[in-house]
Amino acid sequence: MDLIDPDKIELSFKCLKASQPIGDIFIAAMSHTDLCRISHFDVRRVIQKERDVERYLGIQRPLDGRRVKELEEYVNYYDATFPTAVIIAINDQYVRYDEDAMTMTVSNAAHGDESPSVAIRHLARVIDGQHRIAGLFAYDKNQSFIVPVTIFVGSDISDQAYVFSTVNLEQNKVSKSLAYDLFALARTRSPQKTCHNIAVALDQDERSPFFKRIKRLGVATPGRDFETLTQAQFVEALLKYISSDAKHDRDLLLRGKAPSPATPEEAKKYVLRNMFINERDLDIAQLINNYFDAVKSRWPEAWNYRGEGLILNRTNGFRALMRVFRDIYLYLAAPGDIVPAKNFLEMFERSTLEDKQISREQFPPGSSGEGTLVRKLREEILGD
Repeated sequence: MDLIDPDKIELSFKCLKASQPIGDIFIAAMSHTDLCRISHFDVRRVIQKERDVERYLGIQRPLDGRRVKELEEYVNYYDATFPTAVIIAINDQYVRYDEDAMTMTVSNAAHGDESPSVAIRHLARVIDGQHRIAGLFAYDKNQSFIVPVTIFVGSDISDQAYVFSTVNLEQNKVSKSLAYDLFALARTRSPQKTCHNIAVALDQDERSPFFKRIKRLGVATPGRDFETLTQAQFVEALLKYISSDAKHDRDLLLRGKAPSPATPEEAKKYVLRNMFINERDLDIAQLINNYFDAVKSRWPEAWNYRGEGLILNRTNGFRALMRVFRDIYLYLAAPGDIVPAKNFLEMFERSTLEDKQISREQFPPGSSGEGTLVRKLREEILGD
């Protein structure tokens, strides 16, 4: 049973930031106890089935029991060492980095929340090094084994799959025939990949309300100073309208089968699913673009605000807007229709909220503030 921890937990460790073409990554020295603690779920579940990053790629590489036993014995040798880095990914909502102190803090509570929203053992996805971590579970918890760890912050599953493919191809950790297929597999059509591509497209289009505003890996891109969302946040919010089980859809597509279209009743919940099934990815991008163009027109000051006081263009504001998207869309059209920005704008003009009111004071960071904004928008725009 996957129970959320009863209390907020924070773990801190020394960390260096390294800027690379893919974005900023973090190089940490973590105690084996902390590493095992935050990656426990991802490592242990691969004993029986593949991890998310492997399922996304359509491959199966469960833990090798014999290899784990060898490493459990090895870690207790007098001269045991793991000189190369384990690679993990963590959702940016659960990470803080202090550049001055060169310290990273991870928590089971999202930014602004005091209550946990995820189990501490669920924090990390292991991209490379699951056997080493599994071996470290057998090391004495009272002894110190510091492990080099490379951390990707805020990466979505497509980025994780790309890194997984690169690591395993370059280091020959899978058979050659499989390794050469990994890059192609990472590009196979899927709900995750579609959302990933839409995020990238809207970030790169000069006409988009998201132009140069989406962070690739949860940290600022060099040369940019106004990135208010992460790619993972964008993808997760959009994915909910396409699929109830994106991994299953991905698996079907990889096998050359078509995912089931939404029934008329299902389409009221997964309003973008049939557009995805019919490969209308550009129409999905246009629809989301139109929706946020209307947001930008209704609240231009808040949408373009660069300070810390207003939240419309930040995580809470974006998530709230995405949560009310479905209701507004269905009020205006049927699933599959393209709604012009002017129609969305007419709906937003029903709201009495002014730009400066969409602030941290009225809608504080965390899930409570997000929920308050959702209720306010639904009440004023839809009469709910």
